[in-house]
Amino acid sequence: MYVGALELDILLGDVRSLKEKRSYVKPVVAELRRRYEVSVAEVGEHDRYRRSLIGLSAVSSDLRHVHEVLDNCERHVAGRPELQLLAVRRRILGPED
Repeated sequence: MYVGALELDILLGDVRSLKEKRSYVKPVVAELRRRYEVSVAEVGEHDRYRRSLIGLSAVSSDLRHVHEVLDNCERHVAGRPELQLLAVRRRILGPED
């Protein structure tokens, strides 16, 4: 079994309130969950209007599949015009860990 984790550090556009931030982040989280069948949540930067940290994980018996899912999720977020992807951190855990 392989477990892949991805942390996406995101800068939001012209956001002036936490409510407005939620209106940007919530649809992204929901779409990642629905489209790629990953566990995903906003995991940091809760008090800052223009920043968000989204974490997601994928589990598979195939390492290549885990990398493919994480790559697709990263590309999906990077392709959103209202978001700027600042940093990506990736971790993979396998049977030998």
